Amino acid sequence: MRMSFRSRDFSSFAIGDAVTFSKTIGEADIVLFAGVSGDMYPLHVDAEYAKTTRFGQRVAHGMLSASLLSTVSGLMLGTPGGIYVEQTIKFHRPVFIGDTLTARSELVALDPEKRRLHCATTIVNQHGELVIDGTSVLQKDAD
Repeated sequence: MRMSFRSRDFSSFAIGDAVTFSKTIGEADIVLFAGVSGDMYPLHVDAEYAKTTRFGQRVAHGMLSASLLSTVSGLMLGTPGGIYVEQTIKFHRPVFIGDTLTARSELVALDPEKRRLHCATTIVNQHGELVIDGTSVLQKDAD
């Protein structure tokens, strides 16, 4: 998958700017995330165990879902880039294999002195249900 990062000068940012990214969570995503993170919790990787839980099936790692916020942060920053400084996360509902998630970052405040962008972040599933919300702070490099 190739992403397109447009060039952004700090002066080009405006309150209300928003970016989105969508991805369908598959079996491979969960297995690969478990391997990279070391999180082999049975709810994520053991279908028989997951059947005995209140969810009745395997649930994607919360941080796998939240990682889509990193993608929208990069898309917001553009190039020349910057760095992700802070992220708050609140989980609202589980994500299952086959769910399509849409992450969104919306610029809500600018701090020109520190060259920081303050964003509201959300992830919704294919039904429009809120999965994750929070806030992020991004530090924009010099133009």
